[in-house]
Amino acid sequence: MLKGISPLLNADVLHALRAMGHGDTLVLSDTNFPSESVARKTVLGKLLRIDATCPRAARAILSVMPLDSFVEHATDRMEVVGNPKDIQRMQQEMVSLERRITSLEDDEIEVMERLEEAQVALDKLAGELTDTDAQIAETTTARDAQLAAIDGSLGELDAQRGPLVAELPSDLLALYDRLRESKGGVGAALLRAGSCGGCMLDLDHAELATIRAAADDDVIRCEECSRILVRTSESGL
Repeated sequence: MLKGISPLLNADVLHALRAMGHGDTLVLSDTNFPSESVARKTVLGKLLRIDATCPRAARAILSVMPLDSFVEHATDRMEVVGNPKDIQRMQQEMVSLERRITSLEDDEIEVMERLEEAQVALDKLAGELTDTDAQIAETTTARDAQLAAIDGSLGELDAQRGPLVAELPSDLLALYDRLRESKGGVGAALLRAGSCGGCMLDLDHAELATIRAAADDDVIRCEECSRILVRTSESGL
């Protein structure tokens, strides 16, 4: 079932309207017009019937087919017989319908222009989305490569750590593991230029003097963050 089509327009009428073009003529007539004989002489060769008055039939036809704008007079009528007011009323309805059709055509053009603008914007967004997806894929690949490299480095460090851990006293190793768990994975830090590499705070002179006097195998800890301090030639002692 077609939506928006007047029920007065049957299949034969719609087919005939669809086949019409510029210069073709459509006659709306009543029962007093010799419709049968005239229709046999047309290109279509048969009479089309609409069970309605001429004004209603015209209204239905003009709802799907505009008047020809390539001719000076798109409509003609027979000489008035009987009540001229009926013809005048029909003409007024025809003019009103023509204006309505023109208005609808203007609205359609406006909607089409807005649709084109929306399509351009949509195509632009689609292109940006494609570029973003490509950037995400590239970044993900780089991230995965870096994670793989980090995992490889961790594996090497774990392999190097094994022999060293075996040489450490068990109580020192237990202390380191506790600190590492409670200090965000960093249980020991370098003492560099008098500063703790864990909490980044400077040690005072008294602390440095105590560390300087301690034996090489003494376990030194930062008084601020409690991490084990590793002494090197850069400790500033």
